[in-house]
Amino acid sequence: MKTSWRSASLVATAAAVLVLTTACGQEQGSTSAQNVGAASTPTLGTGTIAGTGSGTAGAGAAGSGTSDQAQSTTAASAGQLTVWNSDEYGKVLTDSAGRTLYRFDKDSFEPPKTTCEGECATTWPPVPASGATAAQGVDKALLGEVSRPDGTKQLTVGGWPMYYFAKDTKAGDIKGQGLKGTWFASAPNGKKASVKGGGGAGAGGNGNGAGAVEQAGLTTRNDPKLGEIVVDKNGMTVYRFLKDTQWPMSTKCVGDCLDKWPVVAPVDKNDTKGILLKGYTVFDRPDGIKQQTINCIPLYTFANDKAPGDTNGQGVGGTWFAINGDGEPIGADK
Repeated sequence: MKTSWRSASLVATAAAVLVLTTACGQEQGSTSAQNVGAASTPTLGTGTIAGTGSGTAGAGAAGSGTSDQAQSTTAASAGQLTVWNSDEYGKVLTDSAGRTLYRFDKDSFEPPKTTCEGECATTWPPVPASGATAAQGVDKALLGEVSRPDGTKQLTVGGWPMYYFAKDTKAGDIKGQGLKGTWFASAPNGKKASVKGGGGAGAGGNGNGAGAVEQAGLTTRNDPKLGEIVVDKNGMTVYRFLKDTQWPMSTKCVGDCLDKWPVVAPVDKNDTKGILLKGYTVFDRPDGIKQQTINCIPLYTFANDKAPGDTNGQGVGGTWFAINGDGEPIGADK
């Protein structure tokens, strides 16, 4: 049962924030977006396209010649899929024209289910199942289909429904990567492609098939300038937003803010090292995104951090700071 932690008078006058019942405090409020700057998506690193698809073809690329214009939700066949070896994201799945394929965290893979409809499907056109074939080196058994509410068949990879992004206007674009903390380019096995390919990894893998052992999902490292800071499994710096609150737990980073500051997805407490486990809980945000917290503090990464070790988000706006293993902001004014 949800319980209000504020009196009615405070609710009437307080700034609206996103909150939800958690072990870190209970409150329900309205949404108030805190836009901390224009969206900034990671730029695509250099790489090569493998397979038999025409990965560099301009004709047929999503939205070619119509910059930022939404694609039709009845996209053409994906044809033979292609695996693009990106220096930044590892192995990324594309269609035969080099258009990036994405997956949505709010969907499910077991059983396959799509939740992107209406306007969502205009921004993220579903990839048709008809005519799609496996790329070289991709297990064709991973390809399947799911029936959408309108009766059309959508391609699935590893059970995950596949989508295009309307603002990818040419082959090789990957502008949808990490948007809203829920949209990610797909690795060839349907898992998430991520920085340095970490998200496409299976157990003990690194997303590039090398079989290297991954570090803990959340751990700490010694930064030469900041000291001990928390990083994710890909070595990317983890931040907190000082306008968020612990008690009750809430966030003011919503909407476009999440394009620049993607949330840290839930990490099992057994997959951590050097992290305070008191108040280590998942924040089930009212916008539907599940976000990991340390000491009841919502966690984020920064889209402008391009490689492990980057700390470009430190001190941004005087409100964003790297944290130590207890969740305390490093370098923030007391």
